[in-house]
Order: sequence, then structure tokens, then C-alpha cells
Amino acid sequence: MFRDKKPNKIVSDDVIKDALGHPSWLLGIRIRAGGTVTVVVAADPENEEVNDALQAETRERLLNVEGIKKANIVMTAERDPAATIADEPPLEAGQTRVRKGARLSDDALSQAMVRKDPSTRQIPGISRILAVASAKGGVGKSTVAVNMAAAFAKQGLRVGLLDADIYGPSIPTMLGATDASPQADASGRLSPVLAHGIHTLSIGYLTDADAPMIWRGPMVQSAITQMLNDAAWGSPEDPLDLLIIDTPPGTGDAQLTLAQSIPVTAAILVTTPQEVALADVRRGAAMFAKTHVPVLGVVETMSWFEDPAGNRHYVMGEGGGRSVANWLGLPVISQIPIIQTIREGGDAGRPACLDDGAASDIFYKIARDVALGLDALETKPDPKITFVS
Repeated sequence: MFRDKKPNKIVSDDVIKDALGHPSWLLGIRIRAGGTVTVVVAADPENEEVNDALQAETRERLLNVEGIKKANIVMTAERDPAATIADEPPLEAGQTRVRKGARLSDDALSQAMVRKDPSTRQIPGISRILAVASAKGGVGKSTVAVNMAAAFAKQGLRVGLLDADIYGPSIPTMLGATDASPQADASGRLSPVLAHGIHTLSIGYLTDADAPMIWRGPMVQSAITQMLNDAAWGSPEDPLDLLIIDTPPGTGDAQLTLAQSIPVTAAILVTTPQEVALADVRRGAAMFAKTHVPVLGVVETMSWFEDPAGNRHYVMGEGGGRSVANWLGLPVISQIPIIQTIREGGDAGRPACLDDGAASDIFYKIARDVALGLDALETKPDPKITFVS
């Protein structure tokens, strides 16, 4: 083990080993004055998801030890040389291979740590915030967010919808409000656009539809936080029951802004059954786990197509959403088949949930199950969201 030369340790190596359960994967401990501890962990070079979970759990255990204020987890892995792919070209003199098991330095990892903003607080006028995420584009996340918001509004709840996809805002089109423009109230705050009973804001209301958004990360983060904090979503006397955030795909700056700087109550994950989407969902789940945002479950879209004879065709794969939900230990909230009216409603600007039919029943059930999940969380004194038959 490597040690700090200073004698005034905040804790001992044995205390740290006890907190971690004396695991075989603990390779080293460094204790620094001021409450910083760095541990070196043996990672699995073949399983990034397991490594992410191990890293998060190790950090959480360390931060629960009295005296430790900061915990750095350095993951290191070595591959079996015998596992080298046979057809890899031989290396020239002075060359080395960079494997997936490679890790950043201790200092780099420390700078990139995911931290929850301590200033995060409840936003006045908003009772609860639900993030709808996918980490993958084109899986129907916005369709789920819009129709779920419409289902809540149909029940008489005060619901808001924030389109946080700065580069590809689709909410104005899906709500038939492309010509709308938010107004500013006397205090200079934006008044959300009301569409189908939903209070909405989107960068699509504020920019030309054909103008490319060539903003860098800080500008995107600023736009999201301003649309959230500088808007008249509700008042303390008449707050929104729920604000739904349609998050952008990926796990970059914009997503971390939402997860770290905004008091998100919970999230749901949207995916198609195909493997390329499932891999991104696992990354999204890991991000929410690291930022301590509870995930209520998984919604699978494009699950199957049913022909006029009643035969199901699994054009996007079968069972992927359920398998990733099982792997994450989450429930499957819904499996949404390919239904033409859902697509037509999005293109026409009238969510399919507003009309009677199979699509309406599906999104009503999703909204009801999400409401039950939110009520199960310890978020008192928020009002209980109830559905009536």
C-alpha cells in the first residue's frame, strides 16, 4: 500500500478496510490531510457496467465514514495477455496497445467526479420534477413525455413540460404550438405556453425552426437552467403538481446539469428493444445512480407491430427492455407497440392520449404507474397524485 507521509491521518487503513468489507479488489489506500481518501480498485476489464456500480458503491461507503470528506476511486484493470485477438497486427518498436481497461489518472478522475450541487433546492411553484430520459436518440422519448403529460392534464392536474433537448426540440411540433411564443410577465419571467392543458417551454419557441443550434456546453446548460428557474411555472399558492422534463439524448453536460443542479424527484428510462439502445440505457441508469436520482422504471417503445390478423412482429427485437430492466433491478412500466395513431398524433400536434383508443389506454396506465411510483417516494409534504377511473 502507498501512504501519505503526514502522521495526522483522519482515519486508518483498517477503518477503511472495515467500511469496504475487506474486499480482495482493494489494491491500495492513500489518506491525505483534510479529509481526502483515494483507493485503488481492481476493475473488470470486460464489464464497464459492473465497474460503474462498484465505483459508486465504494465512494458511498467511504463517504459514510466519519472524517472522510472526499473519496477518489481509481479503477485499474489488466487483461490476460492470452486473450489478445489473434488477428491483431503486431506492434512496432516503441508502440503499446491502449485497452478498454485503461483508466485516467487520480487527479483527472477527481476533476471529473459527479457531484450533487449542494445548493440544489426545491423550485418555488413546482411540487415534483420527473425526468424522461433515454441516453439514446430516436427511441420515442419525446412521444412518451408528451403523451404522459397529456394524460396527467386530462386528469385535471397542473402539469408542465420542459423541452430540454436544445439541439433537437420537438415538443412544439408534437403539441401543435410551433407558432407560439412565450410572453414575459411584469417581473421578466417567461410565461409557459399552454397547449392541450400542458404548461410548456422549449427552445423551439424562442428560435427559428431552421436555425442550427451551434451552442457549446455552457450555453446549453445556461439555457436549460434559465427555462427552468426564470419561468413562471406556478406559484407557492398554486404550484404545478408535476413538471416533466424531456431530456436530451446522451450523458453529457446537459444531462449532468439536469441531474446535479436541479431537484429532480425521479426519472424514467425509455428504450427500444434493440441492443444499441439498451447499452445507452445502462449508461443513463448509471448516471442517475451516481447523482442519486431514483429511477422508477423502464418504458419500452416500438415493442412489436401487430398485423390485421393479430400476429405480432418484433421488428426492433424482442424482450430487450425487460432484460435491461431486470439487469438494473427496475420494473417495466410499459411495452408500447408500434401504433399508427401515436405517430399521427405527434405529427399533427395532438397527442394520441387525448383521444379514445389503445394508445390512450397505454399512456393513461403509464401516467398512473408513474404517479404511484412518485407517491411511494419519501417526498412529503408534496401532494399525493391520484387518478380516478
